[in-house]
Amino acid sequence: MTQPFVLPHFYMPYPARLNPHLDEARAHSGVWAREMGMLEGSGVWEQSDLDAHDYGLLCAYTHPDCDGPALSLITDWYVWVFFFDDHFLEVFKRSQDRDGGKAYLDRLPLFMPLDLSTPVPAPENPVEAGLADLWARTVPAMSVDWRRRFSVATEHLLNESMWELSNINEGRISNPVEYIEMRRKVGGAPWSAGLVEYATAEVPASVAESRPLRVLMETFSDGVHLRNDLFSYQREVEDEGELSNGVLVLETFFGCTTQEAAETVNDILTSRLHQFEHTALTEVPCLALEKGLTPDQVGAVAAYTRGLQDWQSGGHEWHMRSSRYMNEGALEESRPFGVGGFGTSAANVGALLASAGAERLRAYTHVPYQKVGPSRLPDFYMPFRLSLSPHLEGARHRLTDWMHGMGMLQEGVWDEDKLAAADLPLCAAGIHPDATADGLDLSSAWLSWGTYGDDYYPLVFGHRRDLAAARLCSERLTACMPIEGDAFPVPVNGMERGLIDLWRRTTVEMTPDQRRTFRAAVDVMTESWVWELSNMTQHRIPDPIDYLEMRRATFGSDLTMSLCRIGHGRTVPPEVYRSGPVQSLEKAAADYAMLINDVFSYQKEIEYEGEIHNGILVVQNFFGCDYPTALGIIHDLMTQRMQQFEHVAAHEFPVLYEDFKLTDEAREIMDGYVAELRNWLSGILNWHQQVPRYQSDYLARRAHGFLPDRGSALPVG
Repeated sequence: MTQPFVLPHFYMPYPARLNPHLDEARAHSGVWAREMGMLEGSGVWEQSDLDAHDYGLLCAYTHPDCDGPALSLITDWYVWVFFFDDHFLEVFKRSQDRDGGKAYLDRLPLFMPLDLSTPVPAPENPVEAGLADLWARTVPAMSVDWRRRFSVATEHLLNESMWELSNINEGRISNPVEYIEMRRKVGGAPWSAGLVEYATAEVPASVAESRPLRVLMETFSDGVHLRNDLFSYQREVEDEGELSNGVLVLETFFGCTTQEAAETVNDILTSRLHQFEHTALTEVPCLALEKGLTPDQVGAVAAYTRGLQDWQSGGHEWHMRSSRYMNEGALEESRPFGVGGFGTSAANVGALLASAGAERLRAYTHVPYQKVGPSRLPDFYMPFRLSLSPHLEGARHRLTDWMHGMGMLQEGVWDEDKLAAADLPLCAAGIHPDATADGLDLSSAWLSWGTYGDDYYPLVFGHRRDLAAARLCSERLTACMPIEGDAFPVPVNGMERGLIDLWRRTTVEMTPDQRRTFRAAVDVMTESWVWELSNMTQHRIPDPIDYLEMRRATFGSDLTMSLCRIGHGRTVPPEVYRSGPVQSLEKAAADYAMLINDVFSYQKEIEYEGEIHNGILVVQNFFGCDYPTALGIIHDLMTQRMQQFEHVAAHEFPVLYEDFKLTDEAREIMDGYVAELRNWLSGILNWHQQVPRYQSDYLARRAHGFLPDRGSALPVG
């Protein structure tokens, strides 16, 4: 069969290596699978199937340094997860048995107790038997923190099977952002990263949830999955009619040829690997110093990072050789000067240098303060009607008094003119049209505080490249949000004074857990502002996926959505908010809103501020295209994210209600939350369309209103 496209040149600088205990792992996994009941009689596999799959070879490629017993155990885990996938397909997907599938999945976490003394049920099928055996053999060697993280990753991997089952007959091709996020869960690479820890070294608990370690895991995941999409396109799309493939997703989104889509997927894959390396070499060392890691802990993080690299190169070698994938001539193409033998698929020097050259350097070569003219505004798709609070005018006057009282109009960042040009009460009035006067004042103050902080960090810390002071500022802001009984610090600037006042007014009736969640939303935003400063210091335009995911934080999406959820009480179980459909709905809304801001603020940021954090600029840099073309891509993405929001609310929320057996009251609250997010979206668009803050004449008038060095003398705590 003719291949649908020519495989691109892959960026793979790490040579693959083979674990010497391969034969031991192969033999062990065959015996183990039979003992668990996964072979003859299971209705899923026979011995010939397991031999053809050869998970021992896959694991020997991806875990080259662990000893024989560890490799055998890891191979058993991969046998189990692939058997689960095929078992779920045969028993539940083919029959479309959602109720049976959910009951099946609900039992599996019972076989992963954090405390091994907790009794587990008697296994009722090979999947349960295998999980019980693997958990008991694996977790004694790992900490409770690792057990918790690996258990969560395993549950995500299992539960996304329900998402696939729910959507299997829709015939819907996802948008690119949705696809990347869902692929991480369905593809299972975060779960694989947990086994990399087992094979190499456990990541210290103090940094396991940090941004640098999260980015290492996510870039690893994206690299694994996008590479698989390129090699498996022919089998999945042409032979099986599969819709979940990155090449097909980009073909559909861009309306381009298969070859063009494949090249773009490979460009994203390369960018993700560059982001992995950038994070490992810049952010991880800073994290180690900041958290005071011991030499042994630094060594553990380094070993884990090396393990993720080994998985990438080993997985690549597997795809180049496996008869399961489209790889005709790939090994010969990848060997320069007739070099052959194991591990040489990463040795194409020409392709390696090409990938490591222009693509990597382009991110550092943007010329700031280019004249781009007024921001171009497309015809936005907005299906929701705007409503405004009747308390708007009074809120404007009261906000000005509050900002003066907190000292935020006396620090050289904002004055009354800038406050009026931002007109945050207008935004609050659209987001919360039914709020009381006091509620609208509170929302207006939070929006103003967050917008002021977004301006404050680059002006005060960015121009003098003072990351240490910015981190100290963020730490002090966290201290301004005590959870229970702690005293407030003495404020030293307007931001601290304003946050203390807002915290007191907002959290008075919250439980400690609710306060902790709300504080985390504020912390995510302030920490993301430091991330922006780090990129400014390096003059580096972010990787597209990293930008989109961090932009949600810099825009304050978590904070403003948390304000929407404050009144929900305890009627809705917390796990509902953590579920896939709710997360999908919130992220789609956040992306639409933050990209609205990027479209309107393009001239303000690029021409007047020398900014590099703008989605249009990120797209221009990645594709090497002009402003109108990049704007068109952003506009298309916004439209598809809004359509995804509508799809999730209409089709996935009713299924969610049934799965969680929500009460009528809880369903009403969740329906209300969807309505609140609709108001959030229409209110944010209306605000951008109305306020002077982003308009060309206002920018020209205020361009030199404040000098950057004015901020250098501001107190930061």
